[in-house]
Amino acid sequence: MKKMGMLALLVMVLAAAAWWWNGNRKPAEPQYRTVTADRGDIVAEVSANGTLNPVTLVNVGTQVSGTVRRIEADFNQQVKAGQVLAELDPALFKAALAQSTANLANAQAQLDLAEANAVRMQTLFRQEYVSRQELDQTTAARAQAAAQVRLARAQVTRDQTNLGFSIIRSPVDGTVINRQIDVGQTVAASFQTPTLFQIGKDLTQMQIDSTVSEADIGQIKVGQPVKFRVDAFPDTEYSGAVRQVRLNATTQQNVVTYNVVVNVANPDLALMPGMTANLQVLVDTRRNVLRVPTTALRFRPPAGSTAEEGGKIRGAAVYRLVDGKPVRVAVKIGISDKAYTQIVGGKLEPGEAVIVADLAARKDNGGMPRGRLF
Repeated sequence: MKKMGMLALLVMVLAAAAWWWNGNRKPAEPQYRTVTADRGDIVAEVSANGTLNPVTLVNVGTQVSGTVRRIEADFNQQVKAGQVLAELDPALFKAALAQSTANLANAQAQLDLAEANAVRMQTLFRQEYVSRQELDQTTAARAQAAAQVRLARAQVTRDQTNLGFSIIRSPVDGTVINRQIDVGQTVAASFQTPTLFQIGKDLTQMQIDSTVSEADIGQIKVGQPVKFRVDAFPDTEYSGAVRQVRLNATTQQNVVTYNVVVNVANPDLALMPGMTANLQVLVDTRRNVLRVPTTALRFRPPAGSTAEEGGKIRGAAVYRLVDGKPVRVAVKIGISDKAYTQIVGGKLEPGEAVIVADLAARKDNGGMPRGRLF
């Protein structure tokens, strides 16, 4: 019983000490961190990602089917317009041409005979040895024979063209980006033209096909300068310019984006097709303007700790210290570069200190700022 009494007494003492501590502990006084509003430059940029591609990428295919007999061009090879890239087995095409040539010769012989018959029939008709009907039949036979010659000649032209198509030639000067065939492979051109080679016309001029969100696309204009980097050369910053803002939108998982095409010079051929570009589009620049840290616009003191100036006002605002208390100052904001935001209106003057954080609140909340963010 004596031990139980001692334990109860100890509990009462601890409870009384805790009550006294909580009742007499004073809340942490606000200790605000401030930054002076100043004048400086603000450069507003839009970030985006894209892929480097040749300005002109030509897909070289074939209009005829066949087996690849030989290949004359390989990856990365420089080619000229008209240069042979590959050849299909021409045996079937040559056979078809020989057949159509023979048909043309036969049709020509039939035409020669029909013309001779027509001449003889006209002579006999003038001598009244044959009727008008027999003359007309002979004339019609000559016309039919002439039509057969034209038909056979067209088939010869078609077979000659197909034989020419068995030799795949480059349509442009450029570099072979991709080769999709090998010797012995059969290509079929029944419903659509298969792609055999991809040729970049001029790799010294590239383009970035980038995606920009609908929230930022209104700021993008043709001609705006662009800075970008690629993972292959992280220490090198490249430059370009917006060439086109395409109107067709792409929607993926309810996210709407637009394709922005950026022109890029590539004189040393260091940039290669398919590289990922992380780019910054310069949308606006303001020189020597009044600015505050963007964190000052996000700061909100807890309720009851402010000496409001002119009552609560909707819109953007910063807070300055007056007699140790935050005072709200309504402002009108301009462009932002994420670190700083331009102030274009309000009662804030250069050199005035604005609150960016409550240091005491950070201690009370385990390092998290007190107040509200909007």
